[in-house]
Amino acid sequence: MSLVVHALVCLLGTGSWVAINGMWVELPLIVPSAPEGWFLPSCLTVITQLANVGPLAVTLAHRFLPGRLSEVGVIYAILSLGSLACLLLAFFWGETSVVGGSPRSVALLSLFFLLALVDCTSSVTFLPYMQRLRAPYLSTYFVGEGLSGLLPGLVALGQGVGTLRCVNGSQQGNGTGLRAEYQPARFSATAFFLFLCAMTASCLASFLLLNHLPAARREQAKEKYRVRVQMEVAGGGRATVEERPRLSDPAGSLFGSGTYSWPQVAYIFGLLGWVNALTNGVLPAVQSYSCLPYGNTTYHLSATLAALANPLACLLGMYLPSRSLMLMGVLSLAGSLFACYIMAMAVLSPCPLLLHGSHGVVLIILCWVLFVGLLSYVKLMIGVVLRDEGHSALVWCGAMVQLGSMVGALLMFPLVNVYNLFHSGDPCNTSCPD
Repeated sequence: MSLVVHALVCLLGTGSWVAINGMWVELPLIVPSAPEGWFLPSCLTVITQLANVGPLAVTLAHRFLPGRLSEVGVIYAILSLGSLACLLLAFFWGETSVVGGSPRSVALLSLFFLLALVDCTSSVTFLPYMQRLRAPYLSTYFVGEGLSGLLPGLVALGQGVGTLRCVNGSQQGNGTGLRAEYQPARFSATAFFLFLCAMTASCLASFLLLNHLPAARREQAKEKYRVRVQMEVAGGGRATVEERPRLSDPAGSLFGSGTYSWPQVAYIFGLLGWVNALTNGVLPAVQSYSCLPYGNTTYHLSATLAALANPLACLLGMYLPSRSLMLMGVLSLAGSLFACYIMAMAVLSPCPLLLHGSHGVVLIILCWVLFVGLLSYVKLMIGVVLRDEGHSALVWCGAMVQLGSMVGALLMFPLVNVYNLFHSGDPCNTSCPD
């Protein structure tokens, strides 16, 4: 296999969610100058869910107009739109307009909708496109998708986003006790958005090369009309079924190979929806509540190491793949248990368990890393399984990713922003008992 093609596929995966992930990590710099203040994250959450109109349109087009939609054309269009939106965002993110008598971040919110439309639609276009390349490249794509969260986070960390120090308020005439003071960033939000523009443009360039580079053409899947599958047999063993032409969907099967029954297909997609609801919707909404009581350093470490766990889990999946549905269930259960502990600490904020001492810090960071790592591995293995089932299965895979993420986000939105079930702590002061 070509290392050049692996690099191009990784770049393609990196561009899938880099814009939205970058926007979220840059919020501490944007919020102070935005008229919406800290209500801005809630606005962005709603806009992201509205952008699911993109994957919905693509999925319906595949369902009711099979063969009519140019997948390659759609990818070119959304990546071009994403690059342009990032470029405009770099220069207009701070512009405001008067709406209903009040200033609003119209440019920021409008351009964010375009970025969300691009990234949401990538779920139902990039994955099916990977059907054109050999199977091992799917793992590389997921590695790149994991990097789409890690790279903006590392750049924001170098930028100094969210860095604070505790200063004595009495010395500055602002009352008594310690108070948090955020440090100025090392470079501006404009420079950060130009970095996102460069990342999206690199993704577009990599896609162009994947379609026209001779080395990439040689790596196209040879099994377009043939499929090699493994079936579970009694006693937990496996039997390899001989390659056979994929001419039509077998009766009673949802996808091409007929390996899985309808209950198994429902189990796979249910698991996929659950995992994405947790990783993309439920737990990100409470990350600050679960970590900040232990300190700002703990928060940054948990966010960075958890983001690193995603691509590392996908790299592991390249060398230790498994199509066992039982193993996927066990790993999902283990990841869900770590999620329960994280959620419990968020509910107990600002006074979670083991607040004083290092044990609580180590435990919450470890839970975040294992939660993200285990469920990232599960998502990769589900993607590998569905790739064996054909193009249609990957389209529905992307649709279920978006559906699960949307359900998780919409579930948490009222709990966090309307009912205020979670309470943040003061990073410089605590009234919690020892």
